[in-house]
Amino acid sequence: MYSSRAPSLDFANAMPLFDYSAADRSGARLRGTREANDAASARAALKAEGLFVIQIREGSALQNGARGLGRRISQHHLLDATRALGALLAAGLPLTRALSATARLAPPPLEQVLTIVRGELERGQSLTTALAAHTEVFPSHYVGLVRAGERGGDLAAAFTRLTEQLERDARLRSRLLSAALYPLILAVAGGGALVVLTVVVLPRFAELLSDAGTTLPPTTSAVLTVSRVAREHGALLLFGIALLIGMCAATLRHPVGRMHFARFANRLPIIGTLLRELAAARFARITGTLLTGGATLLPSMDDAIASLTAPLTAAAAARARTRVRDGGPLHLALRDEAIIPPLLSQLVQLGEESGRLGEFLLRSADLFEERSERMLQRLITLAEPLMIVVFGGMVGFVALALLQAIYSVNAGTFQ
Repeated sequence: MYSSRAPSLDFANAMPLFDYSAADRSGARLRGTREANDAASARAALKAEGLFVIQIREGSALQNGARGLGRRISQHHLLDATRALGALLAAGLPLTRALSATARLAPPPLEQVLTIVRGELERGQSLTTALAAHTEVFPSHYVGLVRAGERGGDLAAAFTRLTEQLERDARLRSRLLSAALYPLILAVAGGGALVVLTVVVLPRFAELLSDAGTTLPPTTSAVLTVSRVAREHGALLLFGIALLIGMCAATLRHPVGRMHFARFANRLPIIGTLLRELAAARFARITGTLLTGGATLLPSMDDAIASLTAPLTAAAAARARTRVRDGGPLHLALRDEAIIPPLLSQLVQLGEESGRLGEFLLRSADLFEERSERMLQRLITLAEPLMIVVFGGMVGFVALALLQAIYSVNAGTFQ
């Protein structure tokens, strides 16, 4: 998608926007958006640039959909676009042409954002400024690495590092999801079996046992009571569960709620350690990537802190950043934070002493990610048999209660 000039994001004061379809001198088909007072002015401006206008019409999807585009752009699409930009820039293509070519290959939401970014470049803005206007699409560490590449005059290398970072994040998410898939299947299957027993099987046995007129064992009475409550008040129970989930989600959206939940989660055995090491790995990865890309330490820490989703680690890193700003070494600032794994401060110390801080941060990130993956596998190894025992025990208890009822009925017929 081609745009000779991106639309202004101040929709109240901007000139009308016109979508156009045109062809250049080589016959290549181009599409884009142009600001102009009217359609004739937009057509004249395009012709002055050597374009043959095929169609032009007022009203742009960019104007109607520029807000909130990031919610519809997946990390997979951002990775593809970043990889394409890195390859095109490394091949020597100018930045604006590389953005145009990448936009043509991107899905519509990302295509629109890249078109706006390209137009801002043609207005004289830097790529960093243009990307920073779309924080819902380009996270802070993404912009930070591009900033370092612009300052160092090597954007191709910056996009190559971004590609590696995004690919690494995607692999880690995929491994975590794959590891959690089997316990999730077990939970769904076990829960489904209990629902079928409670809602379908037990009511039929209840009718047979009530017709027998015998006194039921306590376990059977308890199971039938649960079945009756589930059938008669199932809608209310589902509403209560949905309300509880909604309250939890609302709490987690509030900073105070997230902080309380983070404190609770970090006290849990294994899970707390896993969360701390994943957060430390992300902080070290982003800071190290920015440092090796040419950024300085304080801006690198700022971008890394902004990308952290763990509130306790983000707060600890912010305090460490303050101490570094005041002249203290990074390893001492990290060592005094209990939420930061001690190994990170030790590796940072080695990096500071050897003058290779970025490299040691990246190595520590690799180490923490490997440890986190092993820890997750260990957690899942423990969770799988535990879930089997829990669900199997519940199903076995129901079956035992039914067998006791059947035995009591049969025994009563012989008295």
